[in-house]
Amino acid sequence: MFDRSHRPTALPDFVRTLDAMRVDDLWLVEDIGWAGSVALTATALAVSSRLRVGMGICPVPLRNPVVHAMELAALAELYPDRLVAGLGHGTAARLRRITRPARSRLTLLDATFTAVRGLLAGEHVTLTTETIALTDACLEHVPPVPPPLYAGVVGPRSLALSGRIADGTILAEGTTPEILGRDLAHVRAGGAGGPHEIVVYLHLLVHPDPDHVAAVAAPIVSKFADLHRAAPSPAMVAAGTPEAAAQRIAALWEAGADTVVLRPVGDDHLGQVCQVLDALGR
Repeated sequence: MFDRSHRPTALPDFVRTLDAMRVDDLWLVEDIGWAGSVALTATALAVSSRLRVGMGICPVPLRNPVVHAMELAALAELYPDRLVAGLGHGTAARLRRITRPARSRLTLLDATFTAVRGLLAGEHVTLTTETIALTDACLEHVPPVPPPLYAGVVGPRSLALSGRIADGTILAEGTTPEILGRDLAHVRAGGAGGPHEIVVYLHLLVHPDPDHVAAVAAPIVSKFADLHRAAPSPAMVAAGTPEAAAQRIAALWEAGADTVVLRPVGDDHLGQVCQVLDALGR
């Protein structure tokens, strides 16, 4: 993952380095006030020769579905089969600073998926909700292969909705194998069957000093334990030696994750990833 704290000018070299490593994906975060995911994704796709790039996630209250579909259509046509479009509710506290919250976040997410998916498929979309009003909306340039739409969500009802409307589900940092099993049950209860990718974000902290690891990981674990409404657990971070971090990643794969996206913290982000890749290879 390209962390939101990095300046956008750091992205091209970051992508070129990843392109030469044994990784399949690069994921980008969109948080209000930081760099926009569309610009970052376009840059990453242009610089990379092979990486799949995930936009994860775009808060749906920020964009009209037609505008969002226009951006995704252009990227999907320019870089076929290399884009994953993540959509989600966004962080309520941050959204309240810039927009009025929707009466129902679930309704807004559902309607946005319906509209964006229809537009990318070349349909004329008419749809009216509390916050969306489309009348015979369509795209002039429909991508030959529409990008998959993933939902980045937490909570039973949102996870079930993702299982019903999305091509994949993005699970937040702090997901342990136990939380993953619980969340997978909600996704499947929503109707997910067949291909439905489960993407899990995971903080990475490779460091030889256990005291340093404990001090840095503690606030991360506390924050995401609250988000997941789960008991704090060291497994919420892939931390310690490269071998210990690799075991955390492997445990998520064994529990049902298809893709684990590493979010390094501390120094030398790419160096930490290299160490873990070597440990996984062993």
